[in-house]
Amino acid sequence: MKTIKHTILLMAISSIMLSCNSIKTAVYDQYSYQKTIEIKVEAENLIDKASTPYQDHLQDIGELGLEIQKIIEYEKNKPNNEITYAMWQILADKDKNLLVGFFKRWKDKGQLNAIFVEEAKAQIMQAMDLLIQYEGKKDKETKDKLLQLISSN
Repeated sequence: MKTIKHTILLMAISSIMLSCNSIKTAVYDQYSYQKTIEIKVEAENLIDKASTPYQDHLQDIGELGLEIQKIIEYEKNKPNNEITYAMWQILADKDKNLLVGFFKRWKDKGQLNAIFVEEAKAQIMQAMDLLIQYEGKKDKETKDKLLQLISSN
């Protein structure tokens, strides 16, 4: 009778461990959450200045670029963190229409039209908000939304 109970207990524990492994989502990370919020706020402030000459903001843009590189390196090396890492890669891709792509466009044009800035800002902030929500919740709903955004880019 004892061996049957031990066998059932062992099977239950094994089942739980296997199901946990299949999720493959990094656990909540206060640093990732906080740093993503900081970068979002800094980016939003810089985006608001994009209707002025790019050259006037080189130092701030360079500093933000460095912060983005740091978070990408951090996210790349966390286990089971493919989703967050993929989203940061999209945000940092100069050929995409999100964060670093916006700054590349600003650099190429010198300064941007205020209407374009507002529209681009809304898209970028929405993407960053989704990443922040995912970092904060790590639930299926935000994961699915983030995966959808990643796959559409």
